[in-house]
Amino acid sequence: MKKVVVFDYGSGNVRSVVRMLERVGADVTLTADHDAALAADGLYVPGVGAFHACMTGLLAAGGREVIAERIASGRPVLGVCVGFQVLFDGSTEPTTLQPPPPGLGHFVGVVDRLQAPVVPHMGWSLVQAPEESTLLAGVADERFYFVHSYAASQLLASRVAGYPLVTTAEHGGAFVAAVEDGPLTGTQFHPEKSGDAGAQLVANWLRSL
Repeated sequence: MKKVVVFDYGSGNVRSVVRMLERVGADVTLTADHDAALAADGLYVPGVGAFHACMTGLLAAGGREVIAERIASGRPVLGVCVGFQVLFDGSTEPTTLQPPPPGLGHFVGVVDRLQAPVVPHMGWSLVQAPEESTLLAGVADERFYFVHSYAASQLLASRVAGYPLVTTAEHGGAFVAAVEDGPLTGTQFHPEKSGDAGAQLVANWLRSL
């Protein structure tokens, strides 16, 4: 049984994430303990709310170092929603924090407000996955659940493996819905809110650990 740590840095209700991971067969621990996070087969980084608030909490919990060390040693990390957005260079989301904390910078690009008539993007949407995707194997034609006002319109480059697989979705225009890049994986949508399709996606990730 694969051991997964859900990194608990104070970002929202993560109990549904724990339940989903347990449902697909993971041995799950909810903690911000560095040793546990580094030793786990997989690290799941959640995130809800504002980009800069999540970054502040992640930095305070030592998440930058944990994620960087895991990536450097080729150990898998999955970032979800704002936990995915923080993997980019930064965000244009307004904040009272001065200076606003930058992102972790594993992906080159900035998270911007969606250019759509209705924001936030809330609900079920199809994604366009590359044929080589292992994350979306068997669910590439399914809908996933999104709740967000900001997203990366494109991934300009990667500082991880260098040849990322990018899955896109549409809401007023195309945006990055998921990335597979060596040990680093991320989704803008919420697998834990995406029913059987989300569970299958996480099971695919679990099998890759």
